Amino acid sequence: MGSIEQIRKRADVSLAQLEADITGVRSGGSLASIALPDHVEHQLGVTCAGALSAEAVVRDYEIAAKEVESMGAELIDAAKKCEAMTAEVHNAIADMRDTAAAYREEGKKVFKRIEAAALFTQDVRKSCEEVKRRMVEAHDSN
Repeated sequence: MGSIEQIRKRADVSLAQLEADITGVRSGGSLASIALPDHVEHQLGVTCAGALSAEAVVRDYEIAAKEVESMGAELIDAAKKCEAMTAEVHNAIADMRDTAAAYREEGKKVFKRIEAAALFTQDVRKSCEEVKRRMVEAHDSN
């Protein structure tokens, strides 16, 4: 709006000069680098200012459409990252299950060793008691 106010204050600005300035921006500026969609086809009799205004609006819509498409591409990229992370989580869960199974298996081995040691200790006690009993009987019989 400030630019429009400045143009109004300048008395030496003509419509022809304004159209020339707009055409200069159109051919060399950043707006010109944005291709117009295929449906843009000017009607006969449209003034240069009208055509340029319509093109500017279409370019704004085209920029917005490209940004929306870009967001879609970003969303697809984010979804792929989520899928990759999900796969990594499934692999981690599988590793955890394997580790848990290994712990259980080791627990079984330790359990069996402890019970075997307890049985062995019980057998040693019985053997010791038997030897002690025999020694006592042998001593009493002498």
